Amino acid sequence: MIDPTQFRAWEHVMNHRNILLSALATVVALASVLPCGARASDDAPAAVLEHNKSVARQVYEEGLNQGRFDVPYTADFVGHGGTRTFTHAEGMAEAKGWRAAFPDLNMQVDKLLAEGDLVAVRWTARGTNTGSGNGIPVTGRAVEITGTTLFRMAEGRIAEEWTCANSLGLMRQLGMLPTSAAAPAAGGAANSGSR
Repeated sequence: MIDPTQFRAWEHVMNHRNILLSALATVVALASVLPCGARASDDAPAAVLEHNKSVARQVYEEGLNQGRFDVPYTADFVGHGGTRTFTHAEGMAEAKGWRAAFPDLNMQVDKLLAEGDLVAVRWTARGTNTGSGNGIPVTGRAVEITGTTLFRMAEGRIAEEWTCANSLGLMRQLGMLPTSAAAPAAGGAANSGSR
């Protein structure tokens, strides 16, 4: 069992990390500050921007919502999630794992912005954990989390992806984190129940 003090400290760090990463992805998309050496072409025609937004939307509406993974990716696609990178095959395996764990998964696109070769998506995921996948056992619990994904496009295909989601909130909603001990009563003494 995790020490409640250590757990609260870890939880605090994870909450701030997710907030900061989500804010960073939004700033990157809006300010055209490009991560990992990505290049933007600021003179992308409106038709290209609309096509790129359509491909990004397809990830959620067809892939994650319907299990139809026909989204175009480049052969040298690289994904970034937290401190790790992943290939297209690894990303598809994870997406299928989420669909297995949450058969009723619904990914709602809340905001969609495109500039140059970048598309930023703010999304909300909802589902009920009635299956197992990605290391998550069946809990029967309904969850709702938000996240932000930044895609870099190349010739109408997804070439790179950065995703930040509320993983701590997901684990909490699934009941997979220990509950914190009740705080002591004022003055540091526990309430004995007698008055």
